[in-house]
Amino acid sequence: MIHHDTVRLLRECDSGVRMGVTSLSKVTEHTGSPRLAALLDESRKEHCRLGAEIERGLADFHDNGREPMPMAVAMSKAKIALMLAVKPNDRTVAGLMTDGCNMGVKSLCRYINQYKAADERSKDIAKKLVAMEAKLSEQLRDFL
Repeated sequence: MIHHDTVRLLRECDSGVRMGVTSLSKVTEHTGSPRLAALLDESRKEHCRLGAEIERGLADFHDNGREPMPMAVAMSKAKIALMLAVKPNDRTVAGLMTDGCNMGVKSLCRYINQYKAADERSKDIAKKLVAMEAKLSEQLRDFL
């Protein structure tokens, strides 16, 4: 059970990090504020570092992780494109990213609770990701 829950939790973290990196990369180019661009870029780098840690954890179980659900990716891309086409400004970018962070926190907390038998290392990784998302959401408030 520990093995099963650990792999499942790490897969969900992997999927979330991949989604975050993709979204952060997409919106950063639409920022007008150098401060916002730097904040998003630093968050993208943090996500990549944690993603590497997740990949190492999954490799220990001979698992390749999980790509985000194609429908979720498509909906995210469409929402980003539409919102930035209508109002291409820092407030829109901050709003989009805040929504993404909040969805990530909600999903990750659900997975942490769902996969209770996961090992402590994977739970710590998931909690780090929750903390990163919550921190970014808070930092983005200055741009809303």
